[in-house]
Amino acid sequence: MTNKTQAAKLALFAGTTALAAFSPQSRAQSTADALINKLEQKGVLSAAEANQLRSESATSDTNLLNQLPASKWKLADSIKSIGLYGDLRLRYEYRGVDNADGGSPDTFYRERMRYALRAGLRGDLYDDFSYGVRLETATNPRSPWDTFGNNSTGGSVTPSDKNSSGVYVGQAFLNWHPEDWYEMTVGRMPMPLYTTPMVWDSDINPEGAFEKFKHTVGPVDLFADFGQFDYQDPGNGNRYVSGDTFLLTWQAGVNVRLPKDMSFKVAPIFYTYAGNGSASSGLGQTFVGQGSPTGTNPGVPGGVAYGGLTAAQAQLAYNQEGINSLLILEIPAEFNFRINHTPLGDLQARFFGDFACNFQGDDRAASAYYANPGAFPGMSGPASGKNFAYQAGFGIGPAGLVYGPTQGVVYGSTSKKGTWEARVYWQHIEQYALDVNLIDSDFFEGRGNLQGFYSAFSYCFTDAILGTVRYGFANRIDDNLGTGGNNLDIPGINPIKNYNLVQADLTWRF
Repeated sequence: MTNKTQAAKLALFAGTTALAAFSPQSRAQSTADALINKLEQKGVLSAAEANQLRSESATSDTNLLNQLPASKWKLADSIKSIGLYGDLRLRYEYRGVDNADGGSPDTFYRERMRYALRAGLRGDLYDDFSYGVRLETATNPRSPWDTFGNNSTGGSVTPSDKNSSGVYVGQAFLNWHPEDWYEMTVGRMPMPLYTTPMVWDSDINPEGAFEKFKHTVGPVDLFADFGQFDYQDPGNGNRYVSGDTFLLTWQAGVNVRLPKDMSFKVAPIFYTYAGNGSASSGLGQTFVGQGSPTGTNPGVPGGVAYGGLTAAQAQLAYNQEGINSLLILEIPAEFNFRINHTPLGDLQARFFGDFACNFQGDDRAASAYYANPGAFPGMSGPASGKNFAYQAGFGIGPAGLVYGPTQGVVYGSTSKKGTWEARVYWQHIEQYALDVNLIDSDFFEGRGNLQGFYSAFSYCFTDAILGTVRYGFANRIDDNLGTGGNNLDIPGINPIKNYNLVQADLTWRF
């Protein structure tokens, strides 16, 4: 073989060896063939020499790849793709409340250092199926957060106790999308409805079944959503699904893409309940929403019942969880527009809001009053007209990112170095307007009969690390009523007069 052929052979062998180390075999071989063809065209190689090099190159690539260790990570043939996702969040939090009835304590606050981990796998299966499984800390459906120094092992004070730091299944679902216009999901799923934290806490992953229909006509996207969410298995020996309590939802929506980078979206939702919960639980008893005159929540284990009532009597008299008389219409909406050529670059802004009405609110108020008239001092009869909730806000951030009621930099659903988002809204929730077991447990403590504002700012330090600061303030709407609802963060004070919340988060998103 000539010197020029030998030099070409050495160069080709080095190049294809490097390509084989980092590329699939087919791509490395095609690159080698292209190089040989070019050398032949330039007259560096004769036709016979080119054919010999092609044969030797293919043999060396195959031998090298056969020597590489096989992957130890085996996937089932049914899995088309798989991806790891999640986040780790660290938080400083302050919650402070003033007790409206002057009970003990008159004021109460909690300062905590907290953390939350969520990690999952998701991807595609064959034949139009996809899947998702996510683990997260904490058992509370409205919060994945654990608290530093939360010591509970054997009742002793043990530094870095891990007894409360468990890992639980937060999501486990299958999705089927056989057509562009239809999909369905079953299992414990990410929130599939277009809604806001006024009605649904963003940490809740509903369980059951969900169907979506969608169709596009020009600049108009139409969709209809139907949810059958299993709210409670009543137990007590009855293990049939037909005996469960279900939350049923019907949603119809439209998203209109307008000229000049504008869009408008609105999607009314109708909520009904099939079954009112187990008679032995708070869900199956009449919602009252008033606080015990002792300032103690009777529903909390170990709580002191008022006036010598038994625990069961007190739970009925001051119940904070009942889902009776709820027939709710919610109307979330948003208007998006772009602001170009600002000192901060091109921006995406949005006005957003939500409105809800419980058509059985007056019945809910009457049931609450007659269940325990003594819990309503100064009132000669049930309240009426306390059936509405509304939210109105504004958000802004860089153009090109996805924003929504629970999407955006503020909620950690997107991150890109140097991006940011600011968001603020006013919210008003009357006592009998909503299901207090679902509303946001942060803003405002998962309670009704409160109104106030929420503000947040978030900035991405890198593509994976972002910081967020939030502040909210709320006060009582109707001084004759309690602040109904039960949240594990501050369970013992009802009614709340004033409420303050400060959160500072550092998030690693992966």
